[in-house]
Formats: sequence, structure tokens, C-alpha cells
Amino acid sequence: MTVNRSPPRYSLVLPIYNEEQVLPRLIERISSLIGRLDGETEAIFVDDGSVDGSVEYLQQVVAAEPRFRLIEFSRNFGHQVAITAGMDAAAGDAVIVMDADLQDPPEVVLDLVAKWKEGFEIVYARRVKREGESWFKVFTASLFYRLLEQMTSVDIPRDVGDFRLVGRKALETFKRMPEHDRFVRGMFGWMGFKQTAVPFERHARTLGQTKYPFWKMMHLAVHGIVSFSEKPLRLALWGGLAISALAGAFGAYAIFAWFFETGIIAGWTSTVVIVSLLCGINLFMTGVVGLYVGSIHAEVKRRPLYVIDRLTGFDEAMRAASGERRRSFHTPRSGVPANGRTLRQL
Repeated sequence: MTVNRSPPRYSLVLPIYNEEQVLPRLIERISSLIGRLDGETEAIFVDDGSVDGSVEYLQQVVAAEPRFRLIEFSRNFGHQVAITAGMDAAAGDAVIVMDADLQDPPEVVLDLVAKWKEGFEIVYARRVKREGESWFKVFTASLFYRLLEQMTSVDIPRDVGDFRLVGRKALETFKRMPEHDRFVRGMFGWMGFKQTAVPFERHARTLGQTKYPFWKMMHLAVHGIVSFSEKPLRLALWGGLAISALAGAFGAYAIFAWFFETGIIAGWTSTVVIVSLLCGINLFMTGVVGLYVGSIHAEVKRRPLYVIDRLTGFDEAMRAASGERRRSFHTPRSGVPANGRTLRQL
């Protein structure tokens, strides 16, 4: 097979975690999409520590298709970090991030590209319909986006996930943001640039299992709020002041009753209720502060975002890309272990 050595115009980034059942159909549709795009395209699969046969299948596919690349993590680092690694490696002028479960239809990428050509630096896909999801999932997802809208200090569009196209200017800005508690959609909202939406219908998952159950959605929401808002700290402050005011008023009432001997109803119930309430609120506020302290702790340790076990399919890409554009991404030979380094260190 003759390898086209010209640098890609488009880069597809697909995080993978235990998607063995979906991969054959995914590869087929990605290959069809690449054939419809108007420029050289690379597809970067980022395996986030899969424990099924995903890696083995992708290794075979990448070995046979020079436009495909594979990044293998040393363990599971999480969906947001997998997206980051793929974007660190991307060489295209436009980088498209999409999930591998085919709920994000690859064909929508053509609409994203059309908007990018109109001059938009970031084009995100907005879900207008969510097939195959329970009312509880739809309700919690709606609550998730509305909570982010109210609590965060940046404009994060509703019903928008990580399915988006990012131009090179925005990508380079993203790569200069080194925080560990990553909330990618919030990071793109924070940086600004000219952005627009493309509506699409999110399909039901037909194979495999969801990788974002309720508890993971809650975890992501908490990280998004902590990363982009100080409102929880301010709420804790004002809540503490309000409780202190109530406690002061109650104390004044107790002194008044003692001084004028009006009598105070004795009993454990009121005491236990008040003490429990104050202790609970105190612990809650301490937990809010702890989230921010924990985030600071993760940042000051300066550990790498991820560790790569192996890179496959990047050797031809390196020879095709210019040295200036790829100055921060030097890789070993295809299929050779990366010696525990990240793409930002290679």
C-alpha cells in the first residue's frame, strides 16, 4: 500500500474504553467518513486502559491502515484525559473529538467541517434528541447542564458533550492549559473564540455498555463546578454567616429568658436537632473547601496527566508533519513503547 506522506488536514480523536463489540462497525463508518472529507485525515484512537480485546483489535487495524494511529495508556486515566492525549498528538488543522460508541454519528462531522469553513474556530454538536435513554437519564442530564449553567462562571452550552470540532488556534490554546482536574467542554468555553452549534440526534447505544453512569456524571459535574466557579465557596461563606446570625439570635433569646426567668423548655430533642444541623452544615462546608484544597493538591504535585505504554502508527505521520508544527511531539518508532512518557514530554 502506498502511503500518502502529506500532513493531514483533519484529525479524528476517539477515546476507547472496553469497546470491543462496537469497534468493527466504528472502523467501517470512520473509514467511510474519511473517504468523504475533502483533505487528508488521520484517526487517532486513544485506548484508556481497556481490559477487553479492544487494544488487540485496534493494533491489527492500525497496522493495516496508515491513516490510523493508536495511543495506549499504561492504565485507565479517564475519558477527559484520553481526549487530551489525542489532541496533544493531533496534526490536523481541524481536530474532531467524538465518542467511540456511535451514539455520536460520524456523519455529523461533515456538518461540523462545513461550519468550520465558514470561519468558526470551535463547532460543537448539540443534542436535540436522545434516543434509547430512560427518563431518569434524561432528567439527570438536563439537571447536570442546568446546574453547570448556574454554578460556573463560563458559558457552557446546554446539551453539549465533547463531540466537537476545534481549529488549530483553539487547539494550541488548549494545549497550554495544564490543569489536572480536566473538564474539556468547560475549557473550550473559557477560552472564547468564535463558536457555533450544529444540532444532531443522539442515537441509542446498540452494543456495549455506557461508560458514564449516574455517579460518573456527578463526578464530572463536581469537577466542572470546582474548576470553573468559586460560587460553592461563596455559598459556604454566606451560609456560615447566616447560621452564625441565627445562632446569635438564639443565644440572645436564651440570655433573655434566663435573665427574666421566663423559663426554657427542657428537652433533648431541640438540642439534638440543633447540634446535628449545625454539625452537618459544618461538615458540608468543610467538604466544599476540601474539594478546592484537593484540586490544589493535585496541581502542585505536577504529575503528568497520563502515561503512555505504546504508540502505534505515528512514524509516517512524523515524517509527513513539519518540524515546527510537531516540535512538542516526538515519538519513538511505530509500535515501540514510549517508556512511560506523555505526548507533552516526548
